[in-house]
Amino acid sequence: MDFLVLFLLYVILVLLTILLVCLYSGRKQSWPSRTVDCLVQVLSRVIPAQVHGAAQRGLHRLFHTRHCLFVALHLALEVLVYGEYSWEVFGYCQELEFGLPLLLLPYLLLTVNMGFFVLCSKTDPGAVTKANQALFLHAYAYDGVMFEKGAKCAACSVRKPARSKHCGVCCACVHRFDHHCVWVNNCIGAFNARYFLVYLLTLSAMATAIAVITAAFLIQVVSLSNLMLGYYTDDQGQDRPVDTVFVIQHLFLTFPRMVFMLGFVIVLAIILGSYFCFGLYLVLTNQTSYEWFKSRRFKSGAYTNIYSRGVWGNLVEIAKPLMSPEPKRQ
Repeated sequence: MDFLVLFLLYVILVLLTILLVCLYSGRKQSWPSRTVDCLVQVLSRVIPAQVHGAAQRGLHRLFHTRHCLFVALHLALEVLVYGEYSWEVFGYCQELEFGLPLLLLPYLLLTVNMGFFVLCSKTDPGAVTKANQALFLHAYAYDGVMFEKGAKCAACSVRKPARSKHCGVCCACVHRFDHHCVWVNNCIGAFNARYFLVYLLTLSAMATAIAVITAAFLIQVVSLSNLMLGYYTDDQGQDRPVDTVFVIQHLFLTFPRMVFMLGFVIVLAIILGSYFCFGLYLVLTNQTSYEWFKSRRFKSGAYTNIYSRGVWGNLVEIAKPLMSPEPKRQ
């Protein structure tokens, strides 16, 4: 029964994580978002209007205003994972004579990750204001399809540079807008996109390193105990050879926190690794998340990405964001 409950918790965790990624990345036209919208419409017919209104106000405040709740959640999850790693995994692995550099690798990655987390959170992503809009208006050409020349933002009343978008959470237009990330409580734009990519890379590497070390320890425990060579008595009183399911159940009972953490970081490594690969693809093709998803709405051949400058040029642009060229001196 314990194994079944933990398995169900894993399934719920995976589904919630996927849902959070889809909802918080600003992709309003994705199928999970449309599914959630349909579900909300159905529930609104059976839920009292007062409850429904209060829930909507709460969700709007949670998802469409700037606050530090998800930053605190992000830091709390890191504390829990690293607490378990330091409390059990690190000590047990030292007893089994794992290499010290390998055991210290997650801490090194954590240090680098926290540095880029701060840079993502505190760096101005490229907010466009009336005072600085001239710096961005001529950085990119208007493609005439996704970005129209002469367009003015209805919310902040600035002339919209090509590749900019108004963020309703930050209440500002952002130069080379990618998305608003609740986990760093900031928009990802021209001036912090490079930091965000490294942040994702180190976060994926952290989860992968902890997963590999923890899995290696558990495999070593099973190997040294010769558990796979033994037998167990089932509910009917019959002796059966130890199989994989029995080993997993045994490890759950022996190291419950460690195995639960392992499942969590494996899921995290897969999701973050996939997201990093997607982000790297966008960088190499000189697209943003907003542009990529918006381009899906156009019919085939109706939209062409005019901003790609080749792989090397695209990498340089991320490292050194484009701004309007300075006027030529006479």
